[in-house]
Amino acid sequence: MSARDGLGMRRLPHGIRVLLIIAALFVATLLILPRLVGVYVNWLWFGEVGFRGVWLTVLLTRLSLFVIVGLLIGGALFAAMWLAFRSRPLVVPISEEEDVLRPYRDMVFRRPRRFGVGIAAALGVLCGLIGQSGWVTVQLFLHGGSFGIEDPQFGHDVGFYVFDLPFYRLVVNWLFVATVLAFLACLATHYLFGGLRLAGSSPGLNHPARVQLAVLAGTFVLLKAAAYWLDRYSLLSTRSKEPTFAGPGYTDINAVLPARLILFAIAVICAAAFFAAVVVRDLRIPAMAAALLLLSSILVGAVWPLAVEQFSVRPNAADMERVYIERNITATRQAYGIGSEHVQYQDYPGIGTKPPPEVPADVTTIADARLLDPNVLSRTFTQQQQLKNFYSFPPHLDLDRYPIEGQLRDYVVAARELTPSALSGNQRHWVNRHTVYTHGNGFVAAPANRVNAAVREAAGDAASSNSGYPIYSVSDIASQSAGHQVIPVNQPRIYFGEVIAEADPDYAIVGGGTEPREYDTDTTKYTYTGAGGVPIGNWFNRLAFAISYSERNIIFSKAIGSGSKIIFNRDPRHRVELVAPWLTTDHNPYPAVVNGRIVWIVDAYTTIDGYPYAKHTTLEALEPGEQAGRGSHRDISYLRNSIKATVDAYDGTVTLYQVDQHDPVLAAWMKVFPGTVEPESSISPELRAHFRYPENQFEIQREMLAKYHVDEPREFFTTNAFWSVPSDPTVEANPHQPPFYVLAGDADTAKPTFRLATAMVGFNREFLSAYVFAESDPQNYGKITVLQLPTDSITQGPQQIQNSMISDTRVASERTLLERSNRIQYGNLLTLPIADGGVLYVEPLFTERISTTPDGSTFPQLARVLVSYREPGTGGVLVGYAPTIAEALDQVFGPATGRLATAPGGGPGAPLPPGQHPSPAPSPAPAPPQGPPPVDQAKIAELNAQIDAMREALNRLQQQLNELGIPGR
Repeated sequence: MSARDGLGMRRLPHGIRVLLIIAALFVATLLILPRLVGVYVNWLWFGEVGFRGVWLTVLLTRLSLFVIVGLLIGGALFAAMWLAFRSRPLVVPISEEEDVLRPYRDMVFRRPRRFGVGIAAALGVLCGLIGQSGWVTVQLFLHGGSFGIEDPQFGHDVGFYVFDLPFYRLVVNWLFVATVLAFLACLATHYLFGGLRLAGSSPGLNHPARVQLAVLAGTFVLLKAAAYWLDRYSLLSTRSKEPTFAGPGYTDINAVLPARLILFAIAVICAAAFFAAVVVRDLRIPAMAAALLLLSSILVGAVWPLAVEQFSVRPNAADMERVYIERNITATRQAYGIGSEHVQYQDYPGIGTKPPPEVPADVTTIADARLLDPNVLSRTFTQQQQLKNFYSFPPHLDLDRYPIEGQLRDYVVAARELTPSALSGNQRHWVNRHTVYTHGNGFVAAPANRVNAAVREAAGDAASSNSGYPIYSVSDIASQSAGHQVIPVNQPRIYFGEVIAEADPDYAIVGGGTEPREYDTDTTKYTYTGAGGVPIGNWFNRLAFAISYSERNIIFSKAIGSGSKIIFNRDPRHRVELVAPWLTTDHNPYPAVVNGRIVWIVDAYTTIDGYPYAKHTTLEALEPGEQAGRGSHRDISYLRNSIKATVDAYDGTVTLYQVDQHDPVLAAWMKVFPGTVEPESSISPELRAHFRYPENQFEIQREMLAKYHVDEPREFFTTNAFWSVPSDPTVEANPHQPPFYVLAGDADTAKPTFRLATAMVGFNREFLSAYVFAESDPQNYGKITVLQLPTDSITQGPQQIQNSMISDTRVASERTLLERSNRIQYGNLLTLPIADGGVLYVEPLFTERISTTPDGSTFPQLARVLVSYREPGTGGVLVGYAPTIAEALDQVFGPATGRLATAPGGGPGAPLPPGQHPSPAPSPAPAPPQGPPPVDQAKIAELNAQIDAMREALNRLQQQLNELGIPGR
């Protein structure tokens, strides 16, 4: 704006000027007030959950960094401009160029201090906002300790690279920014006021300009020297050798590292040359220093390492890189918890030597073989256990285990949550949505290895029966009052959960009023009595939340009384991330009943980048497929599941428990936020019994084990012994088969143990190479076992087994009939080690009736079970296919094995009654009769197919007759 425009503004009528000022204040209020309200709301919420100290610590650290960085940048800018202005020439030579700059010079002359402060403040605030995000680096530097592990190159403790080095680089980076901006500001000021002249009678720099610019340039080069020094240590986390291996290689240590030292020395000399320009008028000295620095960075920093790599390393890479591959293997195992102290390797033949009934552990494994897939049955749970339109279950259910009558059983579990998006009609009215429909109702569990009673159905009618569905154990308000709860729950109301949190906004207003108003059942109302929620009875808080949610009803609604509370931030995972912003949470929280209360268990990780020599991965690997790519691209090179968090489903209480006593990163954060993490001794046995080995950590560990199970560097270099994670044979869109939870018999005690397991195949192959499982039971929690199959024999992997099973004549023929009126979905393909060296594959097949009406509701049911096993004698693949797992096992092993998976009165795949396991058979199962069984099975399958086809044709004919009004027989 010109001076004339400024005079025009001052000549505006007084009323217009007042209106403009009011408008400006109104806009400022709209920008600032919501942020102030947000701060107040956060203050209230963190106080409610008991973590206000965390919020204050983070806030004060961010504010301190904002001030420090802002003052550094703003102060450097203002000082540079002010010194340049004070030392400007008293007389500015007149030239054509100076005439162009004169209006701007005059403008600055009128208010030099305002211009200087304004520019410095603006850039200082901007840089302060950016700099405050480094609060994690600062706090870890202030509170970090030792890892007790020294790096093999410099001899520093790993803590130096994790806690100290990032802070030093942060400081140097901001000094770089301050120096560069100060140099540019000084240059511009001198140019504006004549200290720097590019044309005219005497172009060049006057003495003050030369001194100031030389000092700033020398400072910049000196900082570059400091960066070269720190780069020596950063080399230990380089990725120049990936994908072959991680960390520095021969070239990095023997060429790049010496080059950094040489460049450091050259930079110090060049900095001295720039500082010499303060007293020496000849500018050729700093110019030559700059050229020397540039040339040396090219020759010493790039050309020399390239020559060493091309002519020395590549022709002899396996030998030259040997020591560095060893360092990479050791560091990666340390960083991801897959070293010898955590992982036990065992040779495994892949071919069984005994019938399963003779192996006590197999008796348990087969009896507990899981048939229900939690990723398939969400709609089945919803249709059969929804109760009301506004209740539902998450799209992916969970697995947990419970001791029922003294016997451990695995269950598919879910919380029946409120689904605000499903409210319809008047239910969506603000009063109903936020003050009436406030909570879910109950905990639902189904034994994972049982479904309801089966009747042999014709293939075409398999999905029309009432068999093949879960057997539910429900703990809700109705069962609580009736006293019939297999898994007792004292408080079945669910105010906090994954599905509830999907509402936008996700708040509920509870309590207060003279009468209960929250929906409980069709005949009862309820008033919340829990400790959760922020008081909203006073008008100030009501106004704050009305502004926060842009909702005037919060102010005017009579449903809000003096004792009312507002419940928000209801997602368990989000609550943990808020109270512990230094943690990364697992993508799959799961509900558990602990001491009669429903709690969400959230696995949380400490992660860092910069672990020397360790392989990097990204946090995107911690997200499920549909959520991957949401911004979790931060690199990590260290991972520990050091925290188990719980969130009470009724009152939202968040508790953090320490479960790793040897994590230095957790130790640092516990110093930053003292008192926020409960010691491991405070974990009750009931809670510990529900801890699961976390999926995300296991996925990353198996990714690392695929390579880093190899000890020998040359073998590592050739990649011949590497493994791969198998592709998911049941879901085409999933590139990797997810790990699976199973109950399996312990090899020593034969007792059921809860494990997270995965199959591994050969590198870029489909043959089974290993079977990896992690223990979840308290006595062996975290122990990882790797069963390694021999490389000189072939055992089919998941994809090959899937192809073998679905190409079986019985499966193929019946599938053709089933697909006429059903949608088919294969459940999780489980890999189970049995028979003293063998591998059993179990896969459920679910069908879903294709609805012929627009409002038809269909959902998956278990229709068939497929099993596969490698025959010990011939090495051929035996396939069992039947409505029950017992019958499928009979087809493969004989009836002595099928009895292990069934019990009198049980349904398909039903285990023995709780507390019972069959004793191992005293003698081997009788051999099947000699003859041509494959031919007989084919004939039987063909006959069954013909009968089924005839029955289906009769059913269609009957339907057509009914439509014509002709009674059938």
